Amino acid sequence: MSAFFNFIIESGFVGWVILLTGFAVIGLIIERTQTLYYRYSMNVDLFAEQVFALIHSQKIDEAIVLCSQIADKPLAQAYKKILEKSDRDDETIFQAQDVALSETAPLYTKRLHYLSMLANVATLLGLLGTIHGLILSFQAVAQADPAQKQALLASGIAVSMYTTALGLAVAIPSMVAYSLLYSKQNYLLEQLVEKCSKLSELLTSSISSPLNRNTVYAEKGQAPPPSNNLKIS
Repeated sequence: MSAFFNFIIESGFVGWVILLTGFAVIGLIIERTQTLYYRYSMNVDLFAEQVFALIHSQKIDEAIVLCSQIADKPLAQAYKKILEKSDRDDETIFQAQDVALSETAPLYTKRLHYLSMLANVATLLGLLGTIHGLILSFQAVAQADPAQKQALLASGIAVSMYTTALGLAVAIPSMVAYSLLYSKQNYLLEQLVEKCSKLSELLTSSISSPLNRNTVYAEKGQAPPPSNNLKIS
């Protein structure tokens, strides 16, 4: 542990800033991992099947109650908003779907972009520390006493290397975590859009009268054509 603190101390002010950035990265990774993998995780297919079964049974109120019981899940929130408009016309139902998606999708995406930003910041801070160390080295060569020149030159180079290593040590895990969390986020968003679209289609089709050959020709005032079924004796 003492070696680590010596490492940070040798890195200077830029090293401490990179360290604080690393703490922010760790906190953000923990929060997004808990949210995407645990808090918002659910058996989407089973939930959708339960809701669809209630709709087929004309139990819309029970479907809304089911969604209210797990209202902390974005998909349940979106379903609830759409089901509340199920007694309206098709256009209103699809508008409710758009509103539900626009309100619930940000729950998956919020704050994750900061992780990518912090990774880039850590890299740039490492570069800044490198330049700072090189400046110290050049100053030592140009201005320092010959007896101290070698020590100051080595110190400046050490600052450059320490800050570069520290910046990469924060940036690389940040980018790996960002890629994994971004993939999970997109998967959940695709599920949300797919299931909400299926719900809207089910609601709009369930309130439409089914078409058959008798009703189609009745609307046109024509007799239905004879059946083409042939019996072969």
